[in-house]
Amino acid sequence: MREIYDVVVIGGGPGGYTAALYCVRAGLKTVLLEKLSAGGQMALSTQIDNYPGFEEGIDGFTLAEKMQAQAERFGAKTELADVFGADLTGPVKTVHTSEGDFQGRSVVLAAGAFPRKLGVPEEDALIGRGVSYCAACDGMFFKGKTVAVVGGGDTAAMDALVLSRICEKVYLIHRRDTLRATKVYHEPLMKAENVEFIWNSEVTELLHGDKLTGLRIHNKKTGKGSVLPVDGVFVSVGRVPASELFKGVLETDASGYIVADESTRTNIPGVFAVGDIRTKAVRQVVTAAADGAVAAHYAEEYLAEHR
Repeated sequence: MREIYDVVVIGGGPGGYTAALYCVRAGLKTVLLEKLSAGGQMALSTQIDNYPGFEEGIDGFTLAEKMQAQAERFGAKTELADVFGADLTGPVKTVHTSEGDFQGRSVVLAAGAFPRKLGVPEEDALIGRGVSYCAACDGMFFKGKTVAVVGGGDTAAMDALVLSRICEKVYLIHRRDTLRATKVYHEPLMKAENVEFIWNSEVTELLHGDKLTGLRIHNKKTGKGSVLPVDGVFVSVGRVPASELFKGVLETDASGYIVADESTRTNIPGVFAVGDIRTKAVRQVVTAAADGAVAAHYAEEYLAEHR
């Protein structure tokens, strides 16, 4: 029989490792399950300038390694395992993985979310070389340059506004003729002199040498194609939470995010959701880390009440 942990953390991003750190420092026996390596989406970021404490910035991979080492210094255990199911009801929860079952009296879900991609050839190869999915993370790399934002929702509108204050020119490409974004974004975008809208259009090809040089665009209304020279493209067509395994068991919203308020508690006692996988307004490294600390507090409280 495997040992029963106080806390099983699923996901080794900033939310997961912060939860693990706070749990072990509270004297809770904690194991963290991570599929590949520490960091999650954060590890793909070549430069993070908005996480406090690093005045020169830090790359996501290095920050992830530091978070892992810090949690493990206090006794957190990391297991590299692919989670493919979980029984979350009852006083002892069981997580099914490629490395066998792990049992815990509480579970912290920190599996994150991943950007929805354009689905065009060579998109993955150009990540970090002109293709980005986070304006707040990577916008400063394109200071004074020309970029495009693809999307029409709140995230795309907010990204375009952020980039309009950094870049010389911002194109906002949307497949419809009006934005889906809430009205509060419309007027500031219309007033931004360096923002240009490209309606009824979709990106069909990424043009590049070593880096992105432009986009081939198809106008759905006229059927005509065109080439748009840009230094970077920010894909803001939505995110996909890694919550599929828990649907039907945990409450999720219409977009698949696990419903959990600022306490990080879900509809199942002893199960907590942190970071990008839960319903929240801002998804950044610092807010994921904050969620991890909060989840540890409520996990400790839950365990004290259910000994």
